[in-house]
Amino acid sequence: MTGPSYPVRGKVQLGNQEIKYRLPRTHGDGDADVRITAPSTGTEGTLAWKRFNSNDAWTYSKMEWRNSELIGILPHQPPAGKLMYRVILQELDERVTLGGSPVIIRFKGEVPLHILAIHIFCMFVGMLLSTRAGLEFFTSNPNYGKLIAWTIGLLTVGGLILGPVVQKYAFGEYWTGWPFGTDLTDNKTAVAWLAWVIAWLKTKRDPKAGPWVLGASIVTLVIFAIPHSLFGSELKPQ
Repeated sequence: MTGPSYPVRGKVQLGNQEIKYRLPRTHGDGDADVRITAPSTGTEGTLAWKRFNSNDAWTYSKMEWRNSELIGILPHQPPAGKLMYRVILQELDERVTLGGSPVIIRFKGEVPLHILAIHIFCMFVGMLLSTRAGLEFFTSNPNYGKLIAWTIGLLTVGGLILGPVVQKYAFGEYWTGWPFGTDLTDNKTAVAWLAWVIAWLKTKRDPKAGPWVLGASIVTLVIFAIPHSLFGSELKPQ
């Protein structure tokens, strides 16, 4: 899992101990905790941060030792606001920076659970039915009608209706894909929906237009393999 919403994970050697870390790259309401398990009480931590794509100076704060963890706080940002941060650990004269380059974390608003659940359900089932419709091409007497209809319906509800609602709650904008932005989550949803509408129109005119259905299925699989939130919403620093 390497998409921009997943934590940066790894491990480093500091003194005689191996330290595993998990650095968050997305956060909801409130300040974001950065927690590093460090068994040795002699380990000190510093959290450095600044707003992403800004001319701000780095802010450095000492991490607090609590219950075998070093804890640092990243201040809350408005929805779609981003910070870049580094965690620096030191024991005696030895110092390491976790993850190497700075980590970018994006803040988001809270999405009501029932809206998020329906959105995820529709997108997941829609993708399954898309694949099933593509496999129908290889049967002796393919029947695409209901499979295409359900696929388009689920992508419409989950992607084109609830997708923007989720986006609004999380990042303050209904749509940040083309032509208003570069959010690939929005763009890939639109491409998948359009591919299936084209396949539906082709099969309505010609029942033997199965390659269009197979093509739409393949397109959907490929674009949904793109990591979620890649080139997603970003609040520009003032």
